[in-house]
Amino acid sequence: MKTFTEPPFALCGPRGTLVADGVQTHYCDVAAAQAALRSGAAPILLGALPFDPARPAALMAPSAVRRTDTVPDWPTGTPPKVRIAAAVPPPAEYRARIARARDRLAAPDGGLHKVVLARALHLVAEAPIDARTVLRQLVAADHAAYGYLVDLTAAGTSYTGTALVGASPELLVARSGDQVFCQPFAGSAPRAADPVLDAANGAALADSAKNRHEHQLVIDTMRAALEPLCDELVIASEPHLSSTAAVWHLCTPIKGRLRDTSTTAIDLALALHPTPAVGGVPTTTAAEFIAELEGDRGFYAGAVGWCDSRGDGDWVVSIRGAQLSADRLTARAHAGGGIVAESDPDDEVDETTTKFATILSALGVEQ
Repeated sequence: MKTFTEPPFALCGPRGTLVADGVQTHYCDVAAAQAALRSGAAPILLGALPFDPARPAALMAPSAVRRTDTVPDWPTGTPPKVRIAAAVPPPAEYRARIARARDRLAAPDGGLHKVVLARALHLVAEAPIDARTVLRQLVAADHAAYGYLVDLTAAGTSYTGTALVGASPELLVARSGDQVFCQPFAGSAPRAADPVLDAANGAALADSAKNRHEHQLVIDTMRAALEPLCDELVIASEPHLSSTAAVWHLCTPIKGRLRDTSTTAIDLALALHPTPAVGGVPTTTAAEFIAELEGDRGFYAGAVGWCDSRGDGDWVVSIRGAQLSADRLTARAHAGGGIVAESDPDDEVDETTTKFATILSALGVEQ
């Protein structure tokens, strides 16, 4: 059993770190949490939204919060040995799912334009994993990423004591006063140790018709969600390259001004989530197809963040992470890729393998 104490929530990003000290109230129902925020019963909400918005959330009103410029002085020791026990599904089955999706995407009456399919790795540790150590490793590896740690107990009995930890490159939405900012990612390529090859990988991504198509579907859907809520919506005409330690991404920053400042950060997150970067187009059709093939994703590809009584807050997409079991002896890591009609199953397996590197490296898994 674990003998260390982790905070119920932490979000570390380029603008600093927010950490919860204790929990005053848990909320599995988003509407109840929003009502508590509006009434003043909860001065700030923190936590995680699941991939499927209809499932229980893991939100909390903390006893107190701390804001710091840097990651707290948490343990930095060597993590226990962690191994990959199983791939779920195995790569051959994942390729078959992609082929099935590609057939549906290519069919004139398929009703689907893009779908993000994920696979998972079941991980086993020799001793309990301290999520604080993992989070520090993640943030140290990529200062531009949003490191996150969330206790998922609020979501129900099956989540009691479990935690979500990761480092997301993708800001779903931030709100400050009447200003709204999004930084959607879609389309990716692996980084390389050789600078020449690394630059070539980035350039190939920027020129990839398949990846630009996939990315544009995300931008179009986010524009449609934000236009009713924002004036002065500014969306770059071309995506630019952004990178993590392991992956190149196509990114298009979006800025807007709220028409009504009663629209809070969590309202915006719910209006946007799940974006086609983690779900698909059309949203409902893609979600149904994902559920048919994968089952319940839980909190993978959901959102992690906070919203205060003024309505300000930050929400990031919960990718590049893992869900830790209550005893911290096992974990489940997910990675996904956007599938369009032009997708190649082998390339998608390679893409997910690259994306796993972020959390596997932080856990010390041999790759």
